Amino acid sequence: MSLNKIMLIGNVGKEPEVRYLDSGVAVATFSLATTERGYTLQNGTQVPDRTEWHNIVLWRGLAEVAEKYVHKGDKLYIEGKIRTRSYDDQNGQKRYVTEVFADNMEMLSPKGTASQGGAYVPPAQPQGQPQSVQQPNVSPIQDNSVDDLPF
Repeated sequence: MSLNKIMLIGNVGKEPEVRYLDSGVAVATFSLATTERGYTLQNGTQVPDRTEWHNIVLWRGLAEVAEKYVHKGDKLYIEGKIRTRSYDDQNGQKRYVTEVFADNMEMLSPKGTASQGGAYVPPAQPQGQPQSVQQPNVSPIQDNSVDDLPF
């Protein structure tokens, strides 16, 4: 048995880049920063903050939500799977990219479209009912048209 699941809480590093495939399927990509706070050892040595940058990929409905509501600086909860792919760059060098394919996203930044708890609430929903945005078990790998595109 194996498990590939990642949960992140971090801040959006750039505006989501959203594109639509010929089939009409939306794909959004953006970076998410997670930071481990620094600390001081007993001997006085300072250990600085450590920030990791994660490449987030959203498909279909989640990508459309990101296009409308996610902005640079927003705090998000992302849940998904880690995927690594390779491609050849302009010089023929093989490059590897590690991405998080999200299947759940919650907006944690207080906004006009978010409830008190910070979860995304679609405009048609009453403000008192926070909901997370989930994508059913969809296999984005089935869409081979994006497997060899670096982004």
